Amino acid sequence: MLSSIIRESLNQSVYNVCDTLGVAYSSGPIPIQQPASLEHGDYSTSIALQLAKTLRKAPMVIAELIAAELEQQGNAAGLFSKVEVAAPGFINLSIHWPEWAKRSFDLPTSLGEKVVVEHTSINPNKAAHIGHLRNSCIGDTLVRILRRTGKQVEVHNYVDDLGNQLADTVVGLQNIPLEGDYVRFGDYCWDVYSQVNKAYALEPEMIAKRSDTLHALEEGRGNTAWLGNLVAERIVREHVEEMKGFGINYDLLVWESSIVREGFWSAAFDLLSQTPAFVQETEGKLAGCWVLKQNSGETPTGDAESDEYHADKVLVRSNGILTYTAKDIAYHLWKFGLLEKDFSYSEFSAGLWTTGMTGHTLPYGKANAVINVIDNRQEYPQQMVKQALQVLGYNEQAGKLHHVSYGVVSLSPASAAELGIDVSDGKGSYAMSGRQGIGVKVTDLITLMESTIEESRSDKSGLDSRIIAHAAIRYYLLRFNLGTEIVFDFRQATEISGNTGVYLMYTFARAGSVLSKAEAAGMLQEPGIPVPFPGTPEAAEAALLRHLSAWMDTLQEAGQSLAPNLICTYAHTLATLFNNFYSLCPILKGEADSMRFRVWLTGKFQTTLGDALNVLGLPAPSRM
Repeated sequence: MLSSIIRESLNQSVYNVCDTLGVAYSSGPIPIQQPASLEHGDYSTSIALQLAKTLRKAPMVIAELIAAELEQQGNAAGLFSKVEVAAPGFINLSIHWPEWAKRSFDLPTSLGEKVVVEHTSINPNKAAHIGHLRNSCIGDTLVRILRRTGKQVEVHNYVDDLGNQLADTVVGLQNIPLEGDYVRFGDYCWDVYSQVNKAYALEPEMIAKRSDTLHALEEGRGNTAWLGNLVAERIVREHVEEMKGFGINYDLLVWESSIVREGFWSAAFDLLSQTPAFVQETEGKLAGCWVLKQNSGETPTGDAESDEYHADKVLVRSNGILTYTAKDIAYHLWKFGLLEKDFSYSEFSAGLWTTGMTGHTLPYGKANAVINVIDNRQEYPQQMVKQALQVLGYNEQAGKLHHVSYGVVSLSPASAAELGIDVSDGKGSYAMSGRQGIGVKVTDLITLMESTIEESRSDKSGLDSRIIAHAAIRYYLLRFNLGTEIVFDFRQATEISGNTGVYLMYTFARAGSVLSKAEAAGMLQEPGIPVPFPGTPEAAEAALLRHLSAWMDTLQEAGQSLAPNLICTYAHTLATLFNNFYSLCPILKGEADSMRFRVWLTGKFQTTLGDALNVLGLPAPSRM
């Protein structure tokens, strides 16, 4: 990567300066950045300001000494065309672009490191809504980033087929009469789930049916268990198929029932029972419950009065029903290869495997690191899984368990009103609720977006409108900072200009059109022939070059910080800079050398944007 070469060169120069002055140099990260103004170089560092106290010299003096050392070393083998010192002690570096163009920059690989990424994990009791889709888009993009940066990645979709939500749908199917015209089973169950929760409110005695159903699902025998299995499998198939439209795929479905029925929780229970932190309470509100005692001094987040957020986390309730966290702890012990047990695997669909009672032996799990994409409301249960690993002495694994938390998706007042929600209280956003049947189904959003795109297109010979719709929705859900709550608005989501996936794809296709014309005119640069760089690039050319040089650094930063929105920001800026270059610098007109350089720059741009689109899971079309 370019930044690594710059830091290495600066590090050696700083070491030499310190050595000359007789001061021990303690190597640390050298800050570099791209200045806002091109007048301040392509890259800049403030290292001289940081060293002033240690070296007891003015920052400007230190900067001059470092700049002299850089020149003595050959300016990173000719990579720097100019090194300047600016007050109060900055070192500004200008890149020698012809030298940069000759070099190959890529990311270091992580051979042998396996990462398990768990995402989507929608309750298998009804159709998916846009809140679920944000999880899936974030998770899949992280998978793409990690693979692009050299990681071996295994993708899990965890299916909670023993939870309250599925139990409620099963209770509804058995007790709530419902008729209507439905194309998909998940849509039918969406209304069943909503209706049964209304029935609970009107007839509280019905809630006992949920408890009975939970027991039946966990035991795995009889009509109720089979009905639960059939419901879950049918809906999961719909979810998986739905996600394929967004380019989202999985390696393995892990069923919660497999964890319980095949003894994974029993094995985890045996391990935890050997620690003083896991005890069965004998008195008080939690009498009869098995709980995992919190580390002293920690305070749980969330509702302190809820069973889910007791300071002593309940893993097994007094009635013997396991909590979600208990099963999650067993699952994570298996993920890291810490249980002497494994699943059997069978093929769920082409290329997708599932855990089960019988099947093949396959090398799933045994991860070096685990990443879970779960919304910010699940922060505390995720902390408890990490604590369980620590209690068992698996501190290294606990340190490599990462929770990618994100803000939930709510509805704007306009969108909420369109769904029939009372917005007279004037709130800025309205939460979606499956129990109340309030939300935007993924299929409905795709249909709306496809219709909007189709109506706005004059030329329909390019990408299919449905493909564009999937890409536009995916980008909309990715471009926000992870911690941001997305206030979903139908109008904004269906926009096709501005910071959108459509804009990126259109710009990629525009560059492709230019390159096709250049190829027809015989203007493409032959391999091995030096690019005819101008002595002083135009401002639009220089800005585009500088941003292109930052791609690998952006990719690495997104992988390290697990932040897909960084790729969105980079790609949008890149597309904007190219369109500015396209309008200000005639590419296929002018002097021969100028045209060859600009055609080469267009090709470099398209290759880089294509890489970014692939990481984001968007098409790279030849025409829109």
